[in-house]
Amino acid sequence: MAPTATMPDGVGVAHLPNQRHKIVSKRGAKFTLMVCGESGTGKSTFVNTLFTTSIKDPKQLAKRHAKQVDKTVEIEITKAELEEKNFKVKLTIIDTPGFGDYVNNRDSWMPIVEFLDDQHESYMAQEQQPTRAGIIDLRVHACLYFIRPNGHTLKPLDIEIMRRLGTRVNLIPVIAKADTLTPNDMAKFKRNILDVIEAQNIRVYSCPIESEDESITTNNKDIMSALPFSVIGSTEDVVTADNRKVKGRQYSWGCAEVENENHCDFKKLRTLLVRSHMHDLISTTEEIHYENYRQIQMETRKFGEAKSKKYENPKHKEQEEKLRLAFTEQVKKEENRFRQWEAQLVTERDRLNKDLEEQHAKIKAMETELENVYQMQGRSMRR
Repeated sequence: MAPTATMPDGVGVAHLPNQRHKIVSKRGAKFTLMVCGESGTGKSTFVNTLFTTSIKDPKQLAKRHAKQVDKTVEIEITKAELEEKNFKVKLTIIDTPGFGDYVNNRDSWMPIVEFLDDQHESYMAQEQQPTRAGIIDLRVHACLYFIRPNGHTLKPLDIEIMRRLGTRVNLIPVIAKADTLTPNDMAKFKRNILDVIEAQNIRVYSCPIESEDESITTNNKDIMSALPFSVIGSTEDVVTADNRKVKGRQYSWGCAEVENENHCDFKKLRTLLVRSHMHDLISTTEEIHYENYRQIQMETRKFGEAKSKKYENPKHKEQEEKLRLAFTEQVKKEENRFRQWEAQLVTERDRLNKDLEEQHAKIKAMETELENVYQMQGRSMRR
């Protein structure tokens, strides 16, 4: 073990954190957030509430059932650039519309899992290139899994996908629409969820707790004690009974406030994601989830070998089938057109041959006639 030496004052090593701060402040940050869960749990509204801007357009609920014919989970990517106090964050939101919306949800998690793996695969492939400038990085740093507030426990579909997500991304379970449960029911619901998470060995994100600053340690413990986070999403201003203007939802019995910790855990989740542990989410993705994927792939694949596809999106397969049928139909049309053209050529050739034969016969007849004329003229001259 190398000995630890105390540097004299004036060397300047202690200024390294300040240098790092200047570099990060100049470059900004890239943060990719995935929101996953059934439709109608308020994912888009929560994202807009979290970043206090209209990043995602609200879903048109009247058209939700019109997409049932697709029977597939889509991956929807939204990019935005946020700036606060001259610090820029390039934000990417990954949504998964269609998940859990069907009677048969078998393998509905596969497009999501494949997307997460594909981003690690894409980054690994770009790292192996001679030139790595302008590398595209869509690795997901945090995944908020929205749980419908049924008041009982996790559904089998929730358990299945959370088990798969927890090994690939920083998974953060979120109870949607917290204003639909009473405080006692919410506390019981949280305990039930935590019991299932422990029993099923589901890996969820846990931020570093201990710190040299006691206030930070206390704050970290307070944040993690709220897991799974109950949230209320709203971009509308409402007026409370004491005439405060806040973000929330207005009911006949009063207001459900987004940032009131007695109503939900929105502030704690925002602190975790944005204010205190965004860097830890990014570094954990790089040092744990990406490295785990990279290590597994390098142990099981030859260098340069393509990643095997375990799942084929039914929608892409359907589109491929449509393109194949369209191509086959187009080929048949072209073949018919070619045969018609070939038949026209043969007919034209036969007509030209017939004309040529007729002309040739006429020439022969004229030659014979001319020969007869010559013969008659020769006889006349001999006489």
